[in-house]
Amino acid sequence: MRVALLQGPEAPGPKAAMLATLRRAATQAASEGAQLLVLPELFLTGYNIGADALHASAEPADGPSAAQAAAIARQSGVALLYGYPECGAQGRLHNSALLLGPAGETLANYRKTHLFGDMERQVFSPGEDAFVLADVAGRRVGLLICYDVEFPELVRGLALRGADLVAVPTALMTPYHFVPRMMLPVRAFENQLFLVYANRCGREAGLAYVGESRIVAPDGSVLACAGAGEALLTATLDDAAMRRSRALNTYLQDRQPTRYREPDAHP
Repeated sequence: MRVALLQGPEAPGPKAAMLATLRRAATQAASEGAQLLVLPELFLTGYNIGADALHASAEPADGPSAAQAAAIARQSGVALLYGYPECGAQGRLHNSALLLGPAGETLANYRKTHLFGDMERQVFSPGEDAFVLADVAGRRVGLLICYDVEFPELVRGLALRGADLVAVPTALMTPYHFVPRMMLPVRAFENQLFLVYANRCGREAGLAYVGESRIVAPDGSVLACAGAGEALLTATLDDAAMRRSRALNTYLQDRQPTRYREPDAHP
């Protein structure tokens, strides 16, 4: 399987401009043989744009932007995963990521379960389903958004449900460089799966994004890594390499879940 991620944009714009960026990225990803393109958190609107703007720009999972993105997927033949503000039931707002197949079909819609910081907790409602997976090009793909991947229980839960790859739209800001540099290789290694981490970059209303998007292999090696600016990365996910890594590093087989018990309460 060949995957791509888009890091950016440095200057988010209106939805029409972001959909045009999506079209260009999908076209380039297709030309490089990618079967899946992962884009950042809240890609369609911008992340730090304020509660009023997020509410005003929110759409249902099957809204007009999703229809345009589905057309881009069909035209490029590439599956797409992108972040957007979702208008849910009873007016709830979710920080969501929509996965479209290469024929434009909806494969999954994930709502971020672990909200980061005051802004997210005040604006968004958390999703209830922490383990959302779908099949893309014969691989089992798990979905998380940004802060979610920093919780080992979520990645392990996806691994135990058969994920070969976890795709993570994100909006990681300074000073959290250690997340892509140190945490992601550990997550990939301890769960024996691939990770695709697509970050924003540049500055937005006082936030400075880290960039440093990357694609990580099950042995913890980095297959592709961006710097601080806009970039489109591609990498091949080698099934044989994954099998060799899983044969050597047997964390999942060696678990002893009957010995693990949650404490009754935090001390």
